[in-house]
Amino acid sequence: MPSESIGAQMFTLRDHCKTPADIASTCKKLKDMGFDTIQASAAGFNDIAADELRKILDDTGLTCVATHKGLDWLQDVSQAVDWHKTVGCALTAIGGFGAGKDGSSKADWQAFIKAYNDLAPKLAAKGLKLGYHNHSHELSPFGLAENPARIDPHDCPMQLLVDQTDPTVWFELDTYWIAHGGGDPAQWIDKVAGRIPAIHVKDMTITPAREQKMCEVGRGNLNWPRVIDACRNAGVEYYLIERDKGDVDPFETLKISLENLKAMGVGAATMV
Repeated sequence: MPSESIGAQMFTLRDHCKTPADIASTCKKLKDMGFDTIQASAAGFNDIAADELRKILDDTGLTCVATHKGLDWLQDVSQAVDWHKTVGCALTAIGGFGAGKDGSSKADWQAFIKAYNDLAPKLAAKGLKLGYHNHSHELSPFGLAENPARIDPHDCPMQLLVDQTDPTVWFELDTYWIAHGGGDPAQWIDKVAGRIPAIHVKDMTITPAREQKMCEVGRGNLNWPRVIDACRNAGVEYYLIERDKGDVDPFETLKISLENLKAMGVGAATMV
């Protein structure tokens, strides 16, 4: 079992990462809070030069273990590899595909997977692993709109991704969004064992009006002992705390989630 590290997904702090100076200040705050790793999000980090980000990381004592980048940007393999090598990062992921009122057809997803399978090995051959980050629409069964009486819940985009993506593709599962789609986060972690070096951890609670809400890890209804066991069996190295929106200050969200994950034993020891 690999060592475990708890990191901050910087989309949580996107309003505090609008300029390089903002990023430097935010990274210092995270280090002071007890973080050692971050994931650079697409929001706020698209315009910062790789060498400038590397200097910020070195000055603050943080490492960037993963990024979110757009698929179009990643098509320039030399650009993508050089940027990530300068930063010292070997993992990148796109933020999803196919969201919409009616979703996308199976043919659309198969075409996407074909293009993804063409790109992923090219990046992997140069030391950069391409991953996929899910939301909840990937659990929507194919054919739901056309024939809801005959749908197969297992015939969905997420299962297609697991079954048909190139072995070099990794999965950045998001615990909240899997639960939001009616799935069991631990079950899906089990499905991608060996292909999940990093995971997005966020919790889910429910309002009296039956509205699902994001909240700090340990303050919601997800089964964290089961999730953490699954992560360890699957080989997860990086637990990346993220919260898209919520009621608590984002820095406080990260602090509470970090403390709760540590109390659950995450990152407490290096496994060999």
